[in-house]
Amino acid sequence: MFKKNCLLKSGAIVLSVVLFGAVSGGVAMARAQASADDSHMQEEIHKALDNKRFQDVSASTQDGNVTLTGTVPVYADKEDADRRVHHVKKVKGVDNQIQVAGAPVEDVVLRDKLAKQLSYDRVGYGTTAFNDITIAVQNGVVTLGGTVYGPPDKDSALSLVGNTPGVKDIVDNLQVAPVSPMDDRLRLQLARVIYGTPQLQKYALDPAKPIRITVINGKVTLSGVVDNKMDRDVAGLKANSVPGIFQVTNNLQVAGPQSGN
Repeated sequence: MFKKNCLLKSGAIVLSVVLFGAVSGGVAMARAQASADDSHMQEEIHKALDNKRFQDVSASTQDGNVTLTGTVPVYADKEDADRRVHHVKKVKGVDNQIQVAGAPVEDVVLRDKLAKQLSYDRVGYGTTAFNDITIAVQNGVVTLGGTVYGPPDKDSALSLVGNTPGVKDIVDNLQVAPVSPMDDRLRLQLARVIYGTPQLQKYALDPAKPIRITVINGKVTLSGVVDNKMDRDVAGLKANSVPGIFQVTNNLQVAGPQSGN
């Protein structure tokens, strides 16, 4: 019996050693495979970022997770680097620590520049008057708000801001108006009625300074800047005259010292 027990114990020890060796070998193989995957990803990431814009960007990988560091000229390049790396096969996640280089731009100066650029954005596509975008800048971080007509208008605004030197980050609070044939009909009717009024035709001359018309589910908001209180009131009356509108909010501002009226 003693001999039998010793044999059983010896067999168990041998089996444990074999199993431990198999597990250890499996772990080693898994680590080797992970290392090989990371090495391959490094090569693919290098190809993906093979562009002068990313010459100062570095990437490190660990278990399929990528950390991006370094600098780029503009914020849009930071976003583009992130997208390119995300598209590399077997990448699980990206920690984007890239910084936007370049001298800081005073917030007020940057905001005024962006406001001017955005006011002419999408001119020629027929949607400028239907886009109402707000801009706030703090320490180079730009917050965009308001409502735009469609996804192309939103994408265009974000691209314009992202490619502007001095922008360090973007907070995207832009809303896209829901698709609605009824709202589209109301937009066209409102534009005809407002800009067809002789007193208000001057606001159609400069595409950057229109009376902006936002329509969501039959509710209308007028925004922008007009020359005087009478123009503001006339625009509100004309908007209210369009059949099918549920509500008109007149947020038009009056230029100059009368802006509080």
